[in-house]
Amino acid sequence: MNKIFVNLILIVCLSFSNLLLAQTINKEFIDPPREFSVMPFWFWNDTLKSDEIVRQIADFDEHGVYGFVIHPRMGLPIGTKFLSPEMLSFMQVAIEEAERRDMKVILYDEGSYPSGSCEGQVVAKNPAHAARGLIKIDLEPGEEPQLEANWNLVTIIDSPSSKRFAIIERPSEGHIRGLHWIDEEKGKEDLPPAGDILNPEAVSSFIELVYDKFADNFGEYFGKTVIAVFTDEPNPVGRGNKRGVVPGNAKLLPQINEILGYDFTPHFADLWTEDSKDWEQHRKDYHRAIAICLEENYYGRLSNWCEEHGIALTGHPAGSMDLGAQRYFQIPGQDLVWRYVEPGEKALVGEHSTMAKNASSAMVHLNRRRNSNELYGAYGHNLTYDEMVWLANWCFVRGQNLLYPHAFYYSIRGARFNERPPDVGPNAKWWDNYKDYADACRRLSWLNTNSKQVCKIAVLGDANWLPDRSPKVLFQNQFDFNYLEMAHLGIDAMADKNGVHISGMDYKAVILDGGLKNLTNNAIPILQKLSENGRLIIYEDSPFASKFPNAILTKSPKKMVDAVKKLIEPDIVLTPSTGNIRYRHVIKEGAHYYILFNEEETLVNTKIELSVKGKQWWLNESNAETTKVQPDEEVVFQPHELKILMVEEM
Repeated sequence: MNKIFVNLILIVCLSFSNLLLAQTINKEFIDPPREFSVMPFWFWNDTLKSDEIVRQIADFDEHGVYGFVIHPRMGLPIGTKFLSPEMLSFMQVAIEEAERRDMKVILYDEGSYPSGSCEGQVVAKNPAHAARGLIKIDLEPGEEPQLEANWNLVTIIDSPSSKRFAIIERPSEGHIRGLHWIDEEKGKEDLPPAGDILNPEAVSSFIELVYDKFADNFGEYFGKTVIAVFTDEPNPVGRGNKRGVVPGNAKLLPQINEILGYDFTPHFADLWTEDSKDWEQHRKDYHRAIAICLEENYYGRLSNWCEEHGIALTGHPAGSMDLGAQRYFQIPGQDLVWRYVEPGEKALVGEHSTMAKNASSAMVHLNRRRNSNELYGAYGHNLTYDEMVWLANWCFVRGQNLLYPHAFYYSIRGARFNERPPDVGPNAKWWDNYKDYADACRRLSWLNTNSKQVCKIAVLGDANWLPDRSPKVLFQNQFDFNYLEMAHLGIDAMADKNGVHISGMDYKAVILDGGLKNLTNNAIPILQKLSENGRLIIYEDSPFASKFPNAILTKSPKKMVDAVKKLIEPDIVLTPSTGNIRYRHVIKEGAHYYILFNEEETLVNTKIELSVKGKQWWLNESNAETTKVQPDEEVVFQPHELKILMVEEM
């Protein structure tokens, strides 16, 4: 009798303890709103049928997928044109069904990519709106160039080495990937001509053919079911362009000169040759100016259109390091494709290792709510479920909060099975268990949204270049950071004796990586102030070190870590230390959350000491189960394991 009574007491105590624990855990972590769902690219790549569209949406819903990007894709029947009445009617079916199910839809602005041509309709409407570019033609002394139809002479240059060049503007002959196979068995595709997205008139035509048509047909859903339009890696010269073509045209030269502050005309040959001593700088200057022209004429105009119509511009620029263009996206984004990032060195080194922090940093500094990543594209049929989870966690621990899995296939019939694989959705072998992955992504997306990042370090970057050397050291020593684009300095990022302040972030240390080769005039006085107050750390040799005599010079990872520790109290200490663990700390609705990710393939045993004191729980992102942390607990991280640690601060 006594034993039964004792057992009853234990059951009551445990139930009461679990009740208190359930009250502590945010109910939205357990079941986050549907808006935080993954939103896969849904390849419309075969004969479309209304009942099949509805069936597949129901299947998504059952597996925890509560939104999608409608992506017309290679494999549609010849005759089904992009945004034809037939296609628009099928889009209407999908949007109405999404609305009925409380799901979200993103519209894709091209058929199929890169964006800017409306499946060649921009050029069909006006052939003068085909993509153009510049080429160099070698001339003999005294020779004049022979111009073909539709070519324009920009300038003739007599170089110091006695060479004579003509710079010619001409059609780039670039194309986009279309929607139809001309010969499916041979994989021969139609290749619609790319539009000239550096030409304001061509961009106006693109907006009219695509964006205005979206508004005319689906405007009643904007800001509710339809939340954004996706623009995809626009390329000024298109794909497969004529060899040697460089983006640009004669009409842009005054704008380029104004951006650069000098006349670029005498330096055009430096875009192709390395004869002059300053060719490298001139080449970088020119491409930076072209990027700004593209931002103003393309991204900026699409961004304004979306804002005026109550939806977001989402998608991503062409380059993993393109930070400057993110200011035009209401949802900044990047593209994790072609196995750019994998477990191992590629997770920390190279231009693509910067992409997730690129987009999440833009979100923070531009006061955006979400940032995104299109991931898994062309990772191949050998992509595993564990790799799929790893890549998502690689994004989440770097602050991303909206994933566009690439892709769910409407059909895998014939050649469609091998068109930029894999299918990571209904036709994947893990589909039956997909809800665990989808629910985990929903919780992590919720956690990274409307939360305050705890971060005291900024790493300086340019509009089109971001360092990876100093970030690697920070990642491996559990120091979180954001990339700070130079364009912010002196504009909305201000410095004082305590560091740099922007968008509610207070950075006590700013790192100038030696790989940065360009400083703007606005940046220099801000960095000088930081240097004078001991807040500027230079990592490895920098050509600008002499401008900042009071900066902290560090030429090794250890010295940089020591310099950071003198300015910042570590937020997390692992004993024993390990280079495997990446971390992110956010505060959401009064609770502290630490996302901890063993990015490597070796097991980690460690103890965790936090700067924040209070009651601690482990939260399982897949099933929302909770476990109270025991005092002085040794934590085991399995290879590639992610953990969430919640702290209720005392």
